[in-house]
Amino acid sequence: MDGAARILVVDDERFFREAIRDALSRAGFVCVLAESGGEALERAESDEIGVVVLDIQMPGMNGIEVLRRLRETRPLVRVIILSAHTDQAYVLEALRLGAADYLAKPLHEEELVLAVRRALEGHAVTTRWERLRARLEALGGQLAELHGAVRRVPRDERPALVCERAARAAAGVLQAARSSVLLLDAEASVLRVAAAVGEKVPLAEMDPVPVGEGVAGSVFARGEPILVVGAGRDGPPGPAPEGRYASSSFVVTPIGDGEERVGVLCATDRAGAEPFAEEDATLLRILGLEVAALLREAAPVAAADPGEPGLADGELARAICAAATSEVAPERILGAALGAASAALGGAPVSLYLLDPAGEELTREAQRDAGESSDRPRLRRGRGLTGAVFATGRPVATERPAADPRFDPTVDTPEDGEARPFVCVPLVFRRTPLGVFRAFPREPRAVTLRTAEVLGAALSAAVRNVLLYRSLLESIEELARVRRERGQRASP
Repeated sequence: MDGAARILVVDDERFFREAIRDALSRAGFVCVLAESGGEALERAESDEIGVVVLDIQMPGMNGIEVLRRLRETRPLVRVIILSAHTDQAYVLEALRLGAADYLAKPLHEEELVLAVRRALEGHAVTTRWERLRARLEALGGQLAELHGAVRRVPRDERPALVCERAARAAAGVLQAARSSVLLLDAEASVLRVAAAVGEKVPLAEMDPVPVGEGVAGSVFARGEPILVVGAGRDGPPGPAPEGRYASSSFVVTPIGDGEERVGVLCATDRAGAEPFAEEDATLLRILGLEVAALLREAAPVAAADPGEPGLADGELARAICAAATSEVAPERILGAALGAASAALGGAPVSLYLLDPAGEELTREAQRDAGESSDRPRLRRGRGLTGAVFATGRPVATERPAADPRFDPTVDTPEDGEARPFVCVPLVFRRTPLGVFRAFPREPRAVTLRTAEVLGAALSAAVRNVLLYRSLLESIEELARVRRERGQRASP
């Protein structure tokens, strides 16, 4: 289990410490041992520790006090407490303090391994969410600084400033050694490097990339981000420009959406040699959409016709992430995320659908209806605007959906059948469609395709973590089965 968090085993009795370590080592876990509460707190300071297997009854500082201090210093660490049958009052107190599970001595090896595996998965999920939230906050700070800096310079200097700050923001938030912004030269049908971080070659000497060729050209032509985890896997069509994408992992996203794409944003060579992940693609996509808006505002036409003000897309993504990370239960995660989306869109109802196991229908997983018309419980996957969004992976945002020839009133309306302003975005994981989110705003608003793209990225992250939590619940059921079987074997 390379790269997984370590297990801290805390017990004052050497026999139990070593027996637990041996059992977990056989299952592939890496353990660290401590024989007292003080030593446990010292060893738990390491970020490598993800789970603590903690005995309650210890001399000096007992397990309850260790748990209480761990909640303050390492709140994301999962704690499994060990107790004798006579420790029930301590067990209840430990669970109130946030222990993830408890095991009764003498321990059963299979039960121990299942409990630790489940705790490790829970730690991985919560850690991933917290990191995503922190990175969204960092991206929000970068965007706020960028907006402020743009306002302080003359309009003709803004495009260069936006590109330079965007490249720096991509490198910082994604911890990339190299990042670059390439903008479209429409007359020559090529992308030219407008700003770069970490490149040894001067910008003027970098070759342009023809639209449709190489990594950057393919991403621009297709209008879809690309995440490459390792060399030779999930690679984009066409050869990569020599010397530009030497890393085995990189992320490239369009700047803009639909027919308004203006370039691409690239990040390569992740710090620590770790591959980029889906969250990195989400963050870079949000940055790319914001950069496109700033570049459009800096163009001469923007002064005469700035258009309708859109939603604060970066703030919307952070609101959805913050709402979802405040909950643990899967059904509450989706409800919290939809609540944030509903507040931003003024939508009633807003709902989230996932593809059913048979692959024929989209089943409503969660909704917010504000006491008004409910959305439909099930939708045929290939019909209407909703089906088109799921099939193509492209969002729809329109004030008059009935004017679209793809509109189907039996699918693209709530249960009351009334056609109203309509927003629908795909939910995807590694280019695989999972479902859709859709909303029916009460009043026509400036819900742009850019906002829809941000909604899709943020909500897709929430759905991915719900699916991870559901796998944890399956582990809980397996653990309960083992305990029942153990109890039956022990019965006379």
